[in-house]
Amino acid sequence: MQQDLSNIATGRNFCLFQQDVESRRDEITKIVRDARILVVGGAGSIGSATVHELAAFAPGAMHIVDQNENELAELVRTLRSAPDPIAIADLRTLPLDYGSSAFRAFVKAEGPYDLVLNFAAIKHVRSEKDGYSTLQMFDTNIVKQARLIDLLKEVGFSGRYFSVSTDKAANPTSLMGASKRVMEHVMFDAGLSDGLNCTVTSARFANVAFSNGSLLQSFENRLKKEQPLAAPEATRRYFVSLKESGQLCLLAATTAPHGHIVVPNLDPETALVEMQQIAEKFLQAHGYTPAHYRDEPEACTAVPREKAEQRWPLLLTSLSTSGEKPFEEFVGAGETKVALGYETLSGVPYLPLSDLQTMKLVLERIKAVFAAAVISKEELKDIIALAEPAFLTSHKETGRNLDQRV
Repeated sequence: MQQDLSNIATGRNFCLFQQDVESRRDEITKIVRDARILVVGGAGSIGSATVHELAAFAPGAMHIVDQNENELAELVRTLRSAPDPIAIADLRTLPLDYGSSAFRAFVKAEGPYDLVLNFAAIKHVRSEKDGYSTLQMFDTNIVKQARLIDLLKEVGFSGRYFSVSTDKAANPTSLMGASKRVMEHVMFDAGLSDGLNCTVTSARFANVAFSNGSLLQSFENRLKKEQPLAAPEATRRYFVSLKESGQLCLLAATTAPHGHIVVPNLDPETALVEMQQIAEKFLQAHGYTPAHYRDEPEACTAVPREKAEQRWPLLLTSLSTSGEKPFEEFVGAGETKVALGYETLSGVPYLPLSDLQTMKLVLERIKAVFAAAVISKEELKDIIALAEPAFLTSHKETGRNLDQRV
């Protein structure tokens, strides 16, 4: 259902990046075929979509790490149930935390790898609802990323390293987006990556339509549970399908030049879509006329009555929660977009920090917070500002979070 409905959000009945995959097929094949690949966070929506793309190029080994063992099992079932048998001699999945001692021991024992891809992330703006959740987000998105970089240096990794970012890292307004922007610094900053002799790339791209945990996936769940749908007003987002997300990461991980963040060539005039519009189209695709509500209790009690008239409640909310952004973008202030030889993708060269000690200080400050008796979002915001000073003004704390909504 996810793929069938993705065009509601993307407006496309084709895979946007297919032409670039085809034009680079020989290059990708040379890099992936018979290669040893480690995929971190590979059971999530984007990670698993990329795993499927990589599997088609017959790597010699693919080791997939994720803390969600249920989704790992489902990924293996899907791979092994495909009409064409998978051509991977050594396919393994492991329910490991990529910051753990067990993961460290595994990498040291099972390497060397030719490709390492990292999709592990806490990726919801919802997660900045309190200091403790935000600190966990920082640990996953920033600290463990630095730990992985150190591990790759220790084992002498010399292949290609890719870690996925987000469009919310460009001019971030949320702590989640800011944490992914700092993650980019961890990857590329010379003060931390000194001694890492490999190609490092990343990608910022749109929301993945109907991916796990997304607002669009909640539309499906709410319809099944006979609950009202909800969407923010005056809020525009870019979207790609699950397959497109995998293709984009495949291209960025295997063919992009070192030090670049790959971004899709999407026109904001035509590709930024109103969330309300997507919710309305989703209901219409299921045979319902949207019935607009702005009062949450009224919307929740209206389902049986509206359903009887072939309508469905759609709760429209204002954009009033902390960190929410009315529109999205791929290129931040001071950055430039450059051509990389793709038809559908461009690159953003990493813009280095002026002080090589900045990121070391950021990591030290985050680690110090773990020992504190009280953890405040303001302190974590100040830490982000060491690397991204503009965040002090771009982030607006409203006192409201997404857990306070339907």
